[in-house]
Amino acid sequence: MIIVMSPSASPEQVKHVVGRLEEDGWGAEVSHGAERTVIGVIGTGFPPEYPDMFEVMDGVESATRISKGYKLASRDFKPTDTIIDVNGVKIGGDKFVVMAGPCSVETRDQILGTAQAVADRGATLLRGGAYKPRTSPYSFQGLGPEGLALLGEARALTGLPVITEIMEPGEVDIVEEYTDVFQIGTRNMQNFPLLRRVGQTNKPVMLKRGYASTIEEWLLASEYILAGGNKNVMLCERGIRTFEPMMRNTLDLAVVPMMHRLTHLPIIVDPSHGTGKWYLVKPMALAAAAAGADGIIVEVHPDPDHAWSDGPQALTPANFEDMMKTLEVVVNATGRTLAVMTPATV
Repeated sequence: MIIVMSPSASPEQVKHVVGRLEEDGWGAEVSHGAERTVIGVIGTGFPPEYPDMFEVMDGVESATRISKGYKLASRDFKPTDTIIDVNGVKIGGDKFVVMAGPCSVETRDQILGTAQAVADRGATLLRGGAYKPRTSPYSFQGLGPEGLALLGEARALTGLPVITEIMEPGEVDIVEEYTDVFQIGTRNMQNFPLLRRVGQTNKPVMLKRGYASTIEEWLLASEYILAGGNKNVMLCERGIRTFEPMMRNTLDLAVVPMMHRLTHLPIIVDPSHGTGKWYLVKPMALAAAAAGADGIIVEVHPDPDHAWSDGPQALTPANFEDMMKTLEVVVNATGRTLAVMTPATV
């Protein structure tokens, strides 16, 4: 249920409504907009007459049942866009953010060199995997804590905030020390214990779409994090599995405007995993910007032919620089600008 307060509602009236909900055993999430305050009621099984009771309270404009399972992620609850601040880098709104780096941290020289290369060419977040969920148990699984320490060193060198993947609840404490954004990958989109655990933190979370998940399943997964109290959630389209074998996945760019219609959360696109081909990354990055995405996350490696994972989809620093030049033109054409690092982030 969503309770919309009138524009003239006082803080005391809002507090009274929340108090009544809590007295009845329901949770309440309050969203203060520019014109109105909206209260999202958390729970199920409301009596049919329950909304009517609130509509006669002082300061209440309307009370409406919401049939969607994703309440906190819905624009019905929060009409305005969520903007996430990651150490001074704004994600959402009129800024377009670029996250870039290698699929996995391999060596000190590799991650430090790549971090400096993407920073010099306009990236505003550094991506890199210390823990790598792989289809084969014999594939490189990441350096673990050693990789996290190297990411921390790269952050200190460049000032770039770090985004790295987390795979299980028990890793949250150690990963939180080194990352500025938790990435939850496609295989863990419905790892509900993990979603609940990161929901207990204040660290921003990027939730990737499951490779066979519907839009509603994706939004419901985000609801686990939001319901835990963490409001700093962004969503990432990284391609879905279809019948087409020519590319690694089918990048669903129509989902970008659809998600902006359904949710207030920022939408990021991953053209690297979405295509699996380095030469498709630039055109799909440009298309993502044109479709209204809030940013992209791309893989960059100094020597893709010898990468320990995902080499075929990685850009070289030179190719990344070429993409960034054209990307800025497209982003500006949509009325936005590329996000930049502020002095506070360095």
